[in-house]
Amino acid sequence: MRAVSDGGASPVGGARPPQLLRVRGRSVTWLPPLLLLVGIVLVDFRTSSDFRILSWIVLVPGIAAAICGVWGTAVYAVLAPATYIAADAVLPHEYQAGLPDLVLAGIGGVLATLACVVRVRGEQRMLHMQDVAETIRRTVLRPLPPGWGGLDHAAVYLSADSEARVGGDFYDIQTGLHGTRVILGDVQGKGLGAVEAAAALLGTFREAAYHEADLTAVALRLEVRMQRHIRMRTALGREEGDRFATAVLLGFPEERPGTMDAVVLGHDAPLVVGPDGVRPLPPEHGLPLGYGELVPADGPPPVLRVPLAPGETLLLTTDGVTEARDDDGTFYPLTTDVDAAVTADPAIARPARLVAFVRERTLRHCGGHLADDTTVFAVRRRVGVGTEVGEREWGD
Repeated sequence: MRAVSDGGASPVGGARPPQLLRVRGRSVTWLPPLLLLVGIVLVDFRTSSDFRILSWIVLVPGIAAAICGVWGTAVYAVLAPATYIAADAVLPHEYQAGLPDLVLAGIGGVLATLACVVRVRGEQRMLHMQDVAETIRRTVLRPLPPGWGGLDHAAVYLSADSEARVGGDFYDIQTGLHGTRVILGDVQGKGLGAVEAAAALLGTFREAAYHEADLTAVALRLEVRMQRHIRMRTALGREEGDRFATAVLLGFPEERPGTMDAVVLGHDAPLVVGPDGVRPLPPEHGLPLGYGELVPADGPPPVLRVPLAPGETLLLTTDGVTEARDDDGTFYPLTTDVDAAVTADPAIARPARLVAFVRERTLRHCGGHLADDTTVFAVRRRVGVGTEVGEREWGD
């Protein structure tokens, strides 16, 4: 499982090989093979003819091939048979091992060097793939500046695959002409198909959220984009036509600083977390993106207008949180757990602490074995921005 925090990843193209056996910042990978070489010679000199281990020198280049670079391994490939010749020569004639073991040490050095070349090339390919994955991750889950759009925010992405960096989960904050908009979504399925759909939806969100005055219009633009993406993928033979995505859209209008608008599209409703406790949004939401043809004739999904008191945080999660199971198959009780935590310590309602709490409790509940990619995202208006309580259009 891999965790990617908001803005906490290394720069694209900055991947480096694993740095093993370092002392004060300097590599000492050359030391274990050297110690093995010296140890073999010393032990051989102190044992009788019934226990000859000088031929074990063939192991030295093999150890070097596992941890050293190509040139380091090549040095040991030469040093090992040279040491063998020197050590064997100083022994009495009756103890000398002779030519066969020397040939074995030489062949072992050549094979170890070739094996090191293969290992290093494999590591280079792996690093290239990590750079590509990091580029994709920063396209889908771009870093967000602190206080972006007048919102305090925190996020963490947990991949169910320990080798993956990104999946179908996505989130973003977009400033615009009509206030700040927030999205969190989850594309059905896994693999590159889910990543492509997430990237397509995010591109549309960033444009629509900037220009559109109505949050419903943003949702409709996302639905059209999802339908277009599905048709294209189906025409290319890469999609079965049943791809969909759930999403939550939030709007923070500048003219109504004490309220927030929300459109929930087949996703779990966000939680409003504050010092006084937790309350979920009502279960009124539209269909997931991609199911636009099933929308009834009475129009698009409703917009919920939610009053926000000072210090209240919006907690958004993907189903990796709510569907996390323990050994008994019990789902993680997100609402109950967060409510109890906030009651005990109201400061947990802060976005950074709230995200850290949900992350830790989710992993503890499932024993670190996530069945699905998981995103925890929390946002709230910054102190001094929109602290007036808005119209009570939605009850406590």
